[in-house]
Amino acid sequence: MAFGTRGFIRLLPHFNKTRYPQFPSNSSISFSPFSTLDFTESSSIGEPSNDQIINASNMNELSVLKELSNLLPINPKTPTYRSFSENSTEKRIQCTEVDGYLTPAEKLRGVFLQKLRGNSAIESALTATSVDVTLDIVAEVVDRGNLGGEAMVIFFNWAVNHPSVPNDLQTYHIILKALGRRKFFKFMEEILNQMNKHGIHPSSETFSITMDSYVRARKVSKAVQMLQRLEEFGSKSDTESFNVLLRSLCQRSHVGTAHSLFLATNGKKPFNRTTYNIIISGWSKLGRVSEVERSLKAMIEDGLDPDCLTFSYLLECLGRAGRIDDAVEVFDKMQEKCSLPDTVAYNVMISNFLSVGDLDSSVKYYKKMLEMNCAPNLDTFAKLISAFLKSRRVADALEMFDEMLSKGILPSTGAITYFIEPLCNFGPPHAAMVIYQKARKVGCKISLKAYKLLLMRLSRFGKCGIMLQVWDEMQESGYSSDTDVYEYVINGLCNIGQLENAALVMEESLCKGFCPGKFIYSKLNNKLMDANKVERAYKLFLKVKKARRAENAQRFWRANGWHF
Repeated sequence: MAFGTRGFIRLLPHFNKTRYPQFPSNSSISFSPFSTLDFTESSSIGEPSNDQIINASNMNELSVLKELSNLLPINPKTPTYRSFSENSTEKRIQCTEVDGYLTPAEKLRGVFLQKLRGNSAIESALTATSVDVTLDIVAEVVDRGNLGGEAMVIFFNWAVNHPSVPNDLQTYHIILKALGRRKFFKFMEEILNQMNKHGIHPSSETFSITMDSYVRARKVSKAVQMLQRLEEFGSKSDTESFNVLLRSLCQRSHVGTAHSLFLATNGKKPFNRTTYNIIISGWSKLGRVSEVERSLKAMIEDGLDPDCLTFSYLLECLGRAGRIDDAVEVFDKMQEKCSLPDTVAYNVMISNFLSVGDLDSSVKYYKKMLEMNCAPNLDTFAKLISAFLKSRRVADALEMFDEMLSKGILPSTGAITYFIEPLCNFGPPHAAMVIYQKARKVGCKISLKAYKLLLMRLSRFGKCGIMLQVWDEMQESGYSSDTDVYEYVINGLCNIGQLENAALVMEESLCKGFCPGKFIYSKLNNKLMDANKVERAYKLFLKVKKARRAENAQRFWRANGWHF
């Protein structure tokens, strides 16, 4: 029988040339499946034996992978290919070298892509990665990717045996959060039982994680059952654990269920002030004034006096219901019922007036807060600065920012990004740079998103000197440049006519494996052509073409299960 289509399919089922539209016709990759068989040129070629077919298929896959690795750009982050074991009876991938560009967490997650059988085989493969396991790496492995519940538990049990990973309560909280977030409740209970066997007693935070996982998944009955089963996990169902469940229900907008559970448990379990405050806070977020007043009355009848936090929830509820005048009246009477209003109460009043667009009244309460020697916190300044920026009162926002720093209150990384983002949406980037420089001067950590916003705005306005300085500071902070960063820098250099520098940055991005988009490349190419730099444009074109071919090849292989 002549060696026809059936023989070709048996030899090479996966390497069909029509499946590789991204490879040019003059590519150095050869897809000939017959290179290892001794065929004659006769038209009646005999069908090869099974051993020849298997050897040809293995050798062909190995040669294709080697040639594909030569196509990719050579740099320190160039990945290594994975070879097939020729002596194995199965086509089992054997990792000759760990991919240099992968993070430790990606290397560990990659073990589970091999679909090894047995816990011992998986643990041996995890050990073979030679990764120095830390608590941060454990968190990254279980929080990202798409590992299943069983794989997460196997990895966690392997990781806690390392001396660098503490076998304590906080470590177990990491795996509980990850399992609960992905609704692997069976394995979450398995970890709780494992904690009990190892003598690690759960805390209120532990049950907050587990109960909140059920409530987030809308399995409220399971959360209630968890409260009744606490003794199985080495704890007991008391007022504190009951408050944990109520808080989780109220935070997830299951206030009605929390209130029903509260009424059903009344008399069976002692309540404290925290219990009532949780119920009141849940109704206040919904603006249910009548329910808040009813709960407040029951609290007093139970012999518990409201505190400032209770009145703060009442003020919040009145504000959400649009009853600002009633909130002002309650605020003025707070001094008679309890001590002086605290920072939380003042922040609620500031938020109430901001919700109705009365910024001047919010500033009035802020000044009154200072007169009463009540110290503002980060939440106070964040509300006012954001309101000033929203109203385009940039000078007032900068003044408030300076006042916050003068009081020793350092903004968080998210707060700085929250301040910079609106400033990068309108007008020149001067005000955003002022906040950035002052925050950096006092030692605040700037997020990568904030750096990208600044680079984008500076690039658009052609402030290339400051842009390059911010770029250097971003890299000094430990952030690596990605495609977006390179595009912003190239665009800024093009805007001021520094075409050679823009081409150099483009080449740097290509060497690091980042291929800028077609818009940025077209802009640079057109400007080079307009400047009569045809040769420079052509050389850059060849490099971009090679980088895009490599990018397409890498994208294709990753889509088909290869991770290099």
